[in-house]
Amino acid sequence: MLVDNAVEGDSRVQKAARSAADAGWDVTLIGCAHVDAERRWRLGDAEVRVLPLAAVAASGGGAGSCDGSGLRGVSGLRGVSGLRARLVARGGLPLRAARLARRPVEHAEVRFWRARLRDGAWRRLEPGLWDYERVAGPVVDDLRPDLIHAHDFRMLGVAARAVDRARAAGRDVKLVWDAHEWLPGARPRRDNARWLPAHLGYVREYVGHADAVVTVSDTLADLLVRDHALPERPTVILNAPIAATTETSAPDLRKRCGLPPDTPLLVYSGAMAVQRGVDTVVEALPLLPGVHLALVVADPAAAYVRQAVARADRHGVGDRVHVLPYVPHRQLVAFLATADIGLIPLHHWPNHEIALITKFFEYAHARLPIVVSDVRTMAEAVRATGQGEVFRARDAADLARAVRAVLADPARYRAAYEGEDSPLPGWTWEAQAERLDALYRRLLTPIR
Repeated sequence: MLVDNAVEGDSRVQKAARSAADAGWDVTLIGCAHVDAERRWRLGDAEVRVLPLAAVAASGGGAGSCDGSGLRGVSGLRGVSGLRARLVARGGLPLRAARLARRPVEHAEVRFWRARLRDGAWRRLEPGLWDYERVAGPVVDDLRPDLIHAHDFRMLGVAARAVDRARAAGRDVKLVWDAHEWLPGARPRRDNARWLPAHLGYVREYVGHADAVVTVSDTLADLLVRDHALPERPTVILNAPIAATTETSAPDLRKRCGLPPDTPLLVYSGAMAVQRGVDTVVEALPLLPGVHLALVVADPAAAYVRQAVARADRHGVGDRVHVLPYVPHRQLVAFLATADIGLIPLHHWPNHEIALITKFFEYAHARLPIVVSDVRTMAEAVRATGQGEVFRARDAADLARAVRAVLADPARYRAAYEGEDSPLPGWTWEAQAERLDALYRRLLTPIR
């Protein structure tokens, strides 16, 4: 398995590796991250190796280096890099002005290189993608795998080229691409006009190498078929939690917040950013007297978390906001269970409309009623099951209305998780792991 991060914090990748090893596969999960040295550990019977991207920079590789096409990047000019660093450090109006001034140049670069190299334009627009190849490619070759599972879009090309090398050497290797998100709807991590067209071309160049595609929702599966003319509909592997946990004593969220059982408690668990809508929740708290909010986040000291707490203070509700760090993902469902409502306050954004995100299933298995904004797929699920209420995205008053409705009759919403019609048995990682294992076995079973 290949992934473009440090593995820790990526619950889908961890669960996939561990469950595949539990099913009898010999699994090596390779991550690529900006770490000082290679890190190794085990997830159950799966081996994890996180390779240092820092080694590429130290050896003179990276975005300014030869990209494998005979073309050489231009971003290695020291004067340009130094100016960019000073602008980023200064921030504010000079940085915004510089970015706006750069836009026409970036659009011109996109038009020029796409006309010249078509989908291969990523080699000039985003040559840093080669860093993953330089770091992970030789390791994959040494492992001589039977199957490569490439998580998300950056590792698709790394896997495809490894498969090509193996087949040229007489070994048949299968490739599974795991599309975690809809790339055309992604919010670029960097503020430039090259990022999205470069990565879209990269995926189009290599998606045809995949023997099978898996993804996270039915809606996204349909989009992938449409975008790439896939010969087979992707297998849907939901971001569902592990139902059977080996943890015997998870911490208690309510106790961590210092709250008695009768105090209404809302919880938001996961990454925080403007488009994830936590500000809407904070603005709703003055309309919800006595209701508390727990924010379960990776880094309680992160800038955006501090901004949310400061906003709560300005609204006079700072004493009702509690910030807590993540717990291990195998403890999370039990940790969340003492809250009253799980919140998903996303803004409208293309990928938000099609996702069934991890916290949706984690809240469900914690038997929490869910209050979700009117992003399409999750709003439809909540309305269909009756497990919560839907509010208008970015509308604090409507969010408060939805919360009051749930708190007035919580048993009505929790009942959706009980009985023969409960969706929970199908919303487990164990069920998803069986589906993934069946796909692996189909790909590797010789045709007679």
